[in-house]
Amino acid sequence: MVLLDLGASGADGVESIRGLRDWTEAPIIVLSGRAHSRDKVAALDAGADDYVTEPYDVDELLARIRAVSRRTSTAVTSCGVRLGPWVVDLVRKTVTGEGGRRAHLTPTEWSILELLLRRPGELVPHRVLLTEVWGTDYVGRTNYLRVYVATLRRKLEAAPSSPRHLITEPGLGYRFDP
Repeated sequence: MVLLDLGASGADGVESIRGLRDWTEAPIIVLSGRAHSRDKVAALDAGADDYVTEPYDVDELLARIRAVSRRTSTAVTSCGVRLGPWVVDLVRKTVTGEGGRRAHLTPTEWSILELLLRRPGELVPHRVLLTEVWGTDYVGRTNYLRVYVATLRRKLEAAPSSPRHLITEPGLGYRFDP
């Protein structure tokens, strides 16, 4: 979750929200002294999940954080994503095949797989994957992704050299094809 204080940033708040939305789906709650409705509308239209005007009551802010957390956590609890012969449970963080056989994934492999599965059919750009998994200092390190995605394919794809589900979009990123 991102708590964005528009008064503390030197940048345009709406542009900050758009920039965040380019690489994360984390909930964004805006804190601001600007109480005009056009400021609220602009922030919400840019991708903020809530807008709290200052001065605010801490109990109210905590309640809004809980509410946004409930909405976003229920949106991502879908389990049982099928990937070929495997069933990936996003809640339990397990990958199970026929006969109850389990695939062991490292935390890094899991992070990459989860990001792809949560956006079925969508292109997930290299920079989004690198930033979410390793942080902003690794945005240019696409070789990391090649190694880990190749390992995921060996573990989960029936024909790793001709993947059916974990698709490379050359020069752009990766996509999960259900």
